[in-house]
Amino acid sequence: MKRCITLWFLLSISIPSYCQIDLDLDQIVSEIETSNSSIDLEPNITRNTEFIIINPPNSNNIVTNLNEKVFSLDPVPLNGTNGTSCEFACVPFYQCNNGSLVTTGENIFDIRVNDGPCGSALLTCCQPKDRTTDDRILSPSTTSSIPRGCGHRNPDGVGLTITGAKDNEAQFAEFPWMVSISRDLDNNQRPSCGGALIHPSAVITAAHCVAADKNQRWKVRAGEWDIIKTIEPIPHQEVLVESITIHKDFYSGALFNDIAFLYLTTPVKIGDNVNTICLPPQNYQHRPTRCFTTGWGKDKFGQKGQYHVILKKVDIPFVPRDICQENLRKTRLGRFFELHSSFMCAGGEIGKDACNGDGGSPLVCPLEKEKWRYYHAGIVAWGIGCGDRNVPGVYVDVAKFRDWIDEQMKLRNLETVSYDQNIGLEPRF
Repeated sequence: MKRCITLWFLLSISIPSYCQIDLDLDQIVSEIETSNSSIDLEPNITRNTEFIIINPPNSNNIVTNLNEKVFSLDPVPLNGTNGTSCEFACVPFYQCNNGSLVTTGENIFDIRVNDGPCGSALLTCCQPKDRTTDDRILSPSTTSSIPRGCGHRNPDGVGLTITGAKDNEAQFAEFPWMVSISRDLDNNQRPSCGGALIHPSAVITAAHCVAADKNQRWKVRAGEWDIIKTIEPIPHQEVLVESITIHKDFYSGALFNDIAFLYLTTPVKIGDNVNTICLPPQNYQHRPTRCFTTGWGKDKFGQKGQYHVILKKVDIPFVPRDICQENLRKTRLGRFFELHSSFMCAGGEIGKDACNGDGGSPLVCPLEKEKWRYYHAGIVAWGIGCGDRNVPGVYVDVAKFRDWIDEQMKLRNLETVSYDQNIGLEPRF
């Protein structure tokens, strides 16, 4: 009897089977993973890069995600098979919305946000009573030989040095512009997102981090490093957010223009562990180089990933737009995906990437003429998984929003000199 596959035992015993079962799904997965040759599926099975789609006679497609494993099978055909015809293009169901191709990645990619203690980005941990802000007396160091001005990285740390780091831990105060962002009422110590200090009173982050809870009270920690322990060479500074401005063209579905401006209630004090990051000019074209992304997010994608306690750093290469779009089209985003103009890309190396919980964190790239000095190139936005070969992460292109950031600063009578210091970057159109 001809061997074929059905899913009746996964659905209901009331659903009639269409053929005799010879193999279960575990056996199929095992054969696919161990086979060294091409896989000959039955005529009623459509090849797909992520799913095996079974088309029983006279029925709707039944789809199974085989333990979330991704197989490198042949691409989906452009037109119909088995004597049928498709007037347009055959694509996986999740790349089609109400009969139209999804070219933006909406509802397909993975947003770099911390789900929090409730296990879902749709839920928040809330307590009935307000808590007062942290009233500890902070005494940040303000006297040292560390260069002043935006974007100065401290590669050897300040006050202590980690040796033999195995989990990409950053040195203490290595990236002094890095801040953690969390809801003020959250008991959870883990930040919701990261951000970058551009002025003692201003932070930029991803809009998707704060847009849903814009009216809640948020807090920022500058100089943070170990999010669990408070015994650090220099204490962090915790400040409430006074106002949040979301870019007017932010689209939460596909994360277009995913940037937010946070204005703090009181300015933080610049010191050895707290400093601002430089910003590129409007429309600056990033050059090929290796950059750093930082955050307290997961070390790998999925349930097995662990959140970092100490700030992590990951060095990744800048990826040109055309190469990025080409590589992303080979993922579940599909061959019609179009990378929006507000994005840039970096990464694509195994085990090196931003991940869940890193949303809003900065991607910083080195200045050509000044050693250990950096500018804010991107903001962690989204990706397809984390740290896979030739799958870059997607970042907000900060250079596309420099004029908007300057406008927000002027509205609050803040000087832009904190991030604009003749760092040698010229716009290239």
